[in-house]
Amino acid sequence: MSLLVLGTVALDNVKTPSGFRRDMLGGSAAHFSMSASLFTKVHLVAIVGEDFPKEHINFLKKKGIDLDSLKIGKGKSFRWEGEYKKEDFNTALTLATELGVLMGFSPEIAPHHRAIPNIFLANIDPDIQLGLLDMLHKPKLIGLDSMNLWINHKRESLLKLMKRVDLFVANDAEARALTQESNLIRAAKKLRNFGPKLIVVKKGEHGVLFYSDKVKFSFPAYPIEEVVDPTGAGDTFAGGLMGYLTKANKADAKTLKEAALYGTTLASFNVQAFGMEKTAGLTLAQVHKRMKELKSFISL
Repeated sequence: MSLLVLGTVALDNVKTPSGFRRDMLGGSAAHFSMSASLFTKVHLVAIVGEDFPKEHINFLKKKGIDLDSLKIGKGKSFRWEGEYKKEDFNTALTLATELGVLMGFSPEIAPHHRAIPNIFLANIDPDIQLGLLDMLHKPKLIGLDSMNLWINHKRESLLKLMKRVDLFVANDAEARALTQESNLIRAAKKLRNFGPKLIVVKKGEHGVLFYSDKVKFSFPAYPIEEVVDPTGAGDTFAGGLMGYLTKANKADAKTLKEAALYGTTLASFNVQAFGMEKTAGLTLAQVHKRMKELKSFISL
């Protein structure tokens, strides 16, 4: 089993109370791939510009990520610059965004990628996500992530997309914005009614809520004493979740709980360093050790 992810590959400039980093490898698909690749083969669909550093490309290849559907477009790469304040690590202040080659991007996938059974649509324009789905041959499991920008400005496209996916991942603010429900249980129920059978609500430092017709649960986050950079934590979570579901090749209650725990554990590593400084070198042995500790916090 393998996994196809569509999303962004970016150059990030990030400032937090711990310091500043420039031109880090970032983007929803890149962070997702770091954690998902611990469990399964990942095929990445995205676009970068002619200015994209070769060392980032080589790094992704060394991690075993298939870049056959990564397009190098004419122009500059997508860039994001953001800042986190000490009093609120849950919200990034966007200082600058340069879309570059993302403007007008239409995904192009290699012929041998069209029949991959497991698909994750990481954060990107929902019309681009819909375009990818139209190229695929009967995928088995489709996951979706989005953000407030698309909820506010492309709601119709997003709702159309949600009817075609199996799993929807959103943070608590996005779930509330999309459903207009302040209570997260009611929000999860409404999201389920929009189409996806499996709903995952990320609650940042407060953990995760899972909702489906038959399975419901909530887990805390792994407690971290010092957060350095939360950029990409949600994508890292989604990569662990979807990567494990792909490896397990099933979605029963036990497997869904394990997948959510893997995602939560991996996200906890992500926030402890800038960019992928912590997640890039992770081994499953390290993940299993921390996940065992997380389970001890929630077991009776």
